[in-house]
Amino acid sequence: MGLLTASVSTVRDFFRYPCGNAGQIQFSAYPSPTKSPSPSPFPPSPSLTPVIDIAAPVEEKSAPVMQRHSFTALNSTFIVDSEYQFVKELGQGAYGCVVAAKHRKTGDGCAIKKITNINTKRILTKRCLREIKLLHHFRRHKNITCLYDMDIVFGPDGNFDEVYLYEELMEADLHAIIRSGQPLSDAHFQSFIYQTLCGLKYIHSANVLHRDLKPGNLLVNADCELKICDFGLARGFNQAQKQGFMTEYVATRWYRAPEIMLSFANYASAIDVWSVGCILAELLAGKPIFKGRDYVDQLNQILHYLGTPSEDTLRRVGSPRAQDYIRSLPIRPRVPFQQLFPNANPLALDLLSKMLNFDPAKRITCEQALDHPYLAVWHDPSDEPVCPTNFDFGFEEEDTIEGMKKLIVEEVNVFRAEVRAHAKASGQSYHSDTLGVPQRDEVMASPIADDTRPGATSGYYSGQIQQGDRPPSPIMDDPSAELERELAGTHIGRQ
Repeated sequence: MGLLTASVSTVRDFFRYPCGNAGQIQFSAYPSPTKSPSPSPFPPSPSLTPVIDIAAPVEEKSAPVMQRHSFTALNSTFIVDSEYQFVKELGQGAYGCVVAAKHRKTGDGCAIKKITNINTKRILTKRCLREIKLLHHFRRHKNITCLYDMDIVFGPDGNFDEVYLYEELMEADLHAIIRSGQPLSDAHFQSFIYQTLCGLKYIHSANVLHRDLKPGNLLVNADCELKICDFGLARGFNQAQKQGFMTEYVATRWYRAPEIMLSFANYASAIDVWSVGCILAELLAGKPIFKGRDYVDQLNQILHYLGTPSEDTLRRVGSPRAQDYIRSLPIRPRVPFQQLFPNANPLALDLLSKMLNFDPAKRITCEQALDHPYLAVWHDPSDEPVCPTNFDFGFEEEDTIEGMKKLIVEEVNVFRAEVRAHAKASGQSYHSDTLGVPQRDEVMASPIADDTRPGATSGYYSGQIQQGDRPPSPIMDDPSAELERELAGTHIGRQ
């Protein structure tokens, strides 16, 4: 099925109110329309006078030196392209902070993400390297956040501890939309899940697992355009063996597939499909379905709703203690999803049951989910591409901070040269994300409520977060080892 013509035009002007709040911005009701080519945040020939002139070691000798200026936001000093002026703070996290900015001449907006503390821990350096390489690799897909440019500001000693990413600015994340109480229809659910699966299909086709899909990592605009962000936890997997890397930290607990905690012999792309199922359930209910306080509680909640797994499935659980624990519990039947979500589309519940299958071997794949009747109104195989090349995780072998920082500089250089060469050859801007988003005739209201402050990128939402409102952040642990430790304190461990 081809793309359909939008029935209502979009009216957005976020940067008309650079100092205002979301209550000043009125969004009209519209479907998910074909998105016109986004204006470039980088004009072809910048000529403004800089506030600060700092040489850019990452530039080619023949390239004009980027002129920079500084400002303070989120208790941090930003040193950025002088063509951009600060608009507002968006948010901050353990790995950096993000602001919204606009181009001084054109008014075009972008998000500037400052990744910090690269010198602090190897895992933070690796996360930065992984993020920029994957954003580069997936830059062309319409449902993955677009990276416009990158920059490094070196200190007088030639060292650096920060990397700046210039990304497209989105208006909110899905977590904020769900929590805002904004009325969402079944058409919204279809649109969001379809676009998530399109992006995920592209990611998986490159032999990459995202490993941290959750509402906070799905960015959304008022026209219902959705983009996957935050690849800092992503890893590779072997398509033939259907096996992924189980090291480091994997996914926020509430969205973790059970096989990660239970040490299944093999797992791969099914873990991301489970996370999408958790997101669909959260859309239907307005709250997370598996909200575990710890690993044992997370497992108990999954078993409560999905019932006791079959003996065949249990035999593939790699942890004998976990097997004993599950067998020690009373046999539980599956709770019918119709009972949990009485007002939901039956087709949505059918897809949900296939995504939240306890057994990863029986869980639906991205391709199968896209072909599910629930998404038939959107499904268009010709508009659901796969990545043309596999992603090379060879850089993961480098484990020293200095070695990884060298790779970061190389990646920034390669990316900057590539986008500038493409812009020069094509006569286009650095930002060439011209693919339209899926659309349909049915009008859908904007998912952005007045109390959802516009502005989100790469997992940083601008809204005020209440204690306990967001799921726990991904932590650096071994999920199966943590479950073993917790099970040791139960009746099974004391036997």
